[in-house]
Amino acid sequence: MRVIILDSAQEIGTYGANVILDGALKGTIRTLGVATGSSPLAIYRALEERWIPALAQLKAFALDEYVGLPANNPQSYRSVIQREVTDSLRLDPANVHVPDGCAADLTAESDRFETAMAAAGGVDLQLLGIGRNGHIGFNEPGSSLSSRTRPKTLMAATRRDNARFFTDLDTVPRHCLTQGLGTILDAAEVLLVAQGAAKADAVAAALEGPVSSMCPASVLQLHRRATVVLDGDAARHLALREYYVDTEKNRIEGVGE
Repeated sequence: MRVIILDSAQEIGTYGANVILDGALKGTIRTLGVATGSSPLAIYRALEERWIPALAQLKAFALDEYVGLPANNPQSYRSVIQREVTDSLRLDPANVHVPDGCAADLTAESDRFETAMAAAGGVDLQLLGIGRNGHIGFNEPGSSLSSRTRPKTLMAATRRDNARFFTDLDTVPRHCLTQGLGTILDAAEVLLVAQGAAKADAVAAALEGPVSSMCPASVLQLHRRATVVLDGDAARHLALREYYVDTEKNRIEGVGE
């Protein structure tokens, strides 16, 4: 796993945008896994500022969606991705896929979404944030490390964290559809970004703790092409922080990822 520590959200955004722009130009990134939340926003903004026609050719698959929110609800992830990704990067809406959280059969919808990803050739680069309890996507602690896209019940802590986007806690959905940890591991490459001291414990557990369902993000230790990009606050509890900085400073291209 490659760990990069930068000084600001802007630098993180620039780094992530560089990876995507380079891959889009070379044709190595054709399908992008997109995440919502505050963590990837700087990447999307940097891509919008440096937009190139190759970006418009990308296909995108969302990590997750709330159950029960209509697609036109401003807080549905379909709406969020429409605003932050589809419109800003000028993607063809037909190429942007979000699970239908209002489907009559949520299990069948989960299977359909998995099939659509496979038909697109899989995800070339999956963007991720991390929750304060170590979740990625909506894979809460206790999730199977081999799980696939499925319905899940959200933990109270996750709902409290997300309440800032809603009128009050009672309006935050209790259920979701999410790509599974096994689904995320299928991506050819993973880029997780985290900022702020509130994420420091989760980051340390994910990178330096045991691989465990109690910290779902720790499954990324098993991915052969995972990169984690942090600001100094998110990296503050890493025991090997000095080593990560030194490794990056003296990096041999393609080695030690």
